[in-house]
Amino acid sequence: MSKAPFEDVKAKSVRWVGSSKEDLSAFPADVKGRVGQALWKAQTGSKASFAKPLKGFGGAGVLEVVDDFDGETYRAAYTVRFADVVYVLHAFHKKSRKGIETPKSDIDLIKARLIRAREDYAQWRKSQRS
Repeated sequence: MSKAPFEDVKAKSVRWVGSSKEDLSAFPADVKGRVGQALWKAQTGSKASFAKPLKGFGGAGVLEVVDDFDGETYRAAYTVRFADVVYVLHAFHKKSRKGIETPKSDIDLIKARLIRAREDYAQWRKSQRS
């Protein structure tokens, strides 16, 4: 019997920062599925073609999935900066009709949650060594 293609893949853990899990849970099923695809790719060391680096974070360490569904825009930001963990930093329904840029308040929240993710990761790594 052959193995499923993903059986040998060591997937990284996913950790949720702040209300990101609850916020994502409120998205429409199609959007949740698309974000889930991007997270699975990140967990397995790849990148979804529709996940793009989020501007202002110095490269591809913080990525954003943008999905338009039923005339509305949904976004999720996550980081792959840590060796064994993917941190979901923020998920939100973009309500502003002005421009495609991520609102400053959301960028500030993502920055704050990235700091929390760094702290959590350091503590998690320390507990792994003990």
